[in-house]
Amino acid sequence: MTSTELRDLKDTELVAQIKTARRDLLGLRFQHATGELDNTAGLRRAKKAIARALTIAGERGIEI
Repeated sequence: MTSTELRDLKDTELVAQIKTARRDLLGLRFQHATGELDNTAGLRRAKKAIARALTIAGERGIEI
């Protein structure tokens, strides 16, 4: 999601998005550790998505 799309979300939806992104990153990490992950660029994209969402949550003052 882009930052403008994240800014349009309500607080509860933003928190849900962060939780989902963290779960996705965990899955990617497991795939990478077991050698199943072909495209490792997904790890970087997932980390950036989490950072983007956490930045917007911090601007709003949401505790995660």
